[in-house]
Amino acid sequence: MRCFIAIDIEEQIREALADLQKEIMQTADVGRGEVKWVHSDSMHLTLKFLGEVSDQQLVEVCKTTKDVAGRHEGFEIDVGTVGCFGGRSARVLWVGAGLECEPLLRLQQDLESRLEEAGWPREARKFSAHLTLCRIKNANAGLKMAEIVEQYEDFDAGVMSAQAVSIYESQLTPAGPIYTLLSTCELRQP
Repeated sequence: MRCFIAIDIEEQIREALADLQKEIMQTADVGRGEVKWVHSDSMHLTLKFLGEVSDQQLVEVCKTTKDVAGRHEGFEIDVGTVGCFGGRSARVLWVGAGLECEPLLRLQQDLESRLEEAGWPREARKFSAHLTLCRIKNANAGLKMAEIVEQYEDFDAGVMSAQAVSIYESQLTPAGPIYTLLSTCELRQP
């Protein structure tokens, strides 16, 4: 099964992001088939994508994640600032989530290190705390979406509380991914 580890998004943040998506859809001059919008119910702050995981490996992932979570206190995450990956022609439009949040960065790095010790390859790219708004399917739409980003640099969805880390299964379907919660690991309370 395909798995990832993430922090869940609070409802008021989901609502703010759904409103932002609607506004960008109305502003952007792109066709429906050119952009794949992420449903707000499916948004999460990914800490580590694992890929294919066997049942036996899942037991180790859950144990490691629980151990790491138990060493970190809950914290607050600012959600805001729209950005894109892909340069001049955007491939992904996102909203920053804890871009400079030290507790989030420490948690992610600890998780990355512990999973590497357990045999999971370290992510080659630097961790970028974000919530994906959409994936862009062609270069022309990417150019238009990259221009729109500038209008939303000051976007602020608010602050959310991170109190747990979740492990999900991700099943890919033609209608989009289906996420199934496998385990929740509580962060330490102050």
